[in-house]
Amino acid sequence: GQNHGQSSPGQLRSLPCAVNAWKESYLCFSVLPVKSLFLLFLTVTVFLSTLTPKFYFALTVTSSFISGLIFVFEWWHFRKYGTSFIEQVSVSHLRPLIGGAENSPPAPAAFSAGENETSRQNMPECKVWRNPLNLFRGAEYSRYMWVTGKEPLTYYDMNLSAQDHQNFFTCDTDALRPSDTVMQKAWRERNPQARIKAAYQALELNNEIRSGFFPYYSCATAYVLLAEEEATTIVDAEKYFKQALKAGEMIYRKSQNCHSQSPQHEAQLRRDTNVLVYVKRRLAMCARKLGRIREAVKMMRDLMKEFPLLSMLNIHENLLEALLELQAYADVQAVLAKYDDISLPKSAAICYTAALLKARAVSERFSPETASKRGLSTAEINAVEAIHRAVEFNPHVPKYLLEMKSLVLPPEHILKRGDSEAVAYAFFHLQHWKRIEGALNLLHCTWEGTFRMIPYPLEKGHLFYPYPSCTETADRELLPTFHEVSVYPQKELPFFIHFTAGLCSFSAMLALLTHQFPELMVIFAKAVSIQHFSTREILSQSTVLSMDFILIEVEDCSVRASKNKFVDWRF
Repeated sequence: GQNHGQSSPGQLRSLPCAVNAWKESYLCFSVLPVKSLFLLFLTVTVFLSTLTPKFYFALTVTSSFISGLIFVFEWWHFRKYGTSFIEQVSVSHLRPLIGGAENSPPAPAAFSAGENETSRQNMPECKVWRNPLNLFRGAEYSRYMWVTGKEPLTYYDMNLSAQDHQNFFTCDTDALRPSDTVMQKAWRERNPQARIKAAYQALELNNEIRSGFFPYYSCATAYVLLAEEEATTIVDAEKYFKQALKAGEMIYRKSQNCHSQSPQHEAQLRRDTNVLVYVKRRLAMCARKLGRIREAVKMMRDLMKEFPLLSMLNIHENLLEALLELQAYADVQAVLAKYDDISLPKSAAICYTAALLKARAVSERFSPETASKRGLSTAEINAVEAIHRAVEFNPHVPKYLLEMKSLVLPPEHILKRGDSEAVAYAFFHLQHWKRIEGALNLLHCTWEGTFRMIPYPLEKGHLFYPYPSCTETADRELLPTFHEVSVYPQKELPFFIHFTAGLCSFSAMLALLTHQFPELMVIFAKAVSIQHFSTREILSQSTVLSMDFILIEVEDCSVRASKNKFVDWRF
């Protein structure tokens, strides 16, 4: 260091020894692997030369079959659950083993809690609602199952109905009345026959009671259960509901007289009110199904006037459908003016009925060719905007109205803005759209334009809240398995579906070529394998040659250093 780049005599004398040691170690660790690779190359070449065309054919067929099975399973899992099975396993099982979860730093507790709370307020919740037009189990759902052999209701949907019945038709004072105690157990039964048997048992206990706290009491909820599940026709269901109405009105008047005595009596009045409203509503629906539409409309109007605070039951949607059947469009507009308010929750029935009324004014004379030439009039613009508004609220409905997707029986519960709500709306309102000439044509020409107005990404809405991302999972739980659930927005196929499909196709093509041209494919396989190992050998030999060149250069430098002690070694 003090000679500014000049080496000392001791360093120059030790340099040839270091070069010889480096050369010996290089020969020990480089020549032996090259020799091993050469022996491996000879072994693989001999093994490939002994393989027959049958081996290659069996190999390609097996590879194509296995990749095809993986592809079919991936496709089925994606259609049923909306995710890739391989990706799901990788994220949930393999990633923790690799350590991906540990590498991500946890967020502070206070910030995380505040962020979650903010996201809960901004994101609309996927709440499941009772279908206001739900069918009768015994008279409609069961008959469908008898004819087709398919179960129209899911276990999740029926479980939600059981919870609704327990909330509507039970209270804390049921222990005072033996028949209500039996019915409280009946609503929890999973077997329909056990529920029907318990309803008859409650009626027998009721007939035996002639004195006590409610001497004139009759079990209305038992008649409700029999009307819903045992009656096989709408006529029979109406008879049971009339008996339930008689019993419900009697007990409702008794509860009104003593509801202020204690909190238990107030809870009992709420329960009896729920029973009475439910029975009157179902009686109105029976009249609607039996063709007595004006009677049904009157019953619904009276019910809404008598209990104005029960708007969450959405009785106005039953009224809208009945008024549309009467073609009383002025009355429909009056109902919409009251319930299509910005402060009230929307539904597909409200949005699409408003669009139907505006389309009715222009649909008969609407023509896409004429509109493209002269432009849209003010009434046509209002109709198109109403359709866009309805489609943004629920984008699944147009496919059912235009009969691009097949309908099934609507579930007992729906998810607003989801496919279940679209099925329920189209099941009852498709006939009203068909009745107005040109309405479906106007819908067909304009509904797809909605998606050009919605901001992308979908975290931003146009007229409503952003479309929720949880609708697909809830709709799969509510709708039967034989129904193809409509998904919005459409999800792209996962990578592994493309990969397995390509692998299966490529393997199948190789199997076909091997079967048709066995000799050529064997020659091709051997050539590819030999070329692969030859390339590796050439790379190894080139590495050896380059290292030998370096050794020669270093050795030459050492010889020159022994002759001249003033050699600069900073190269």
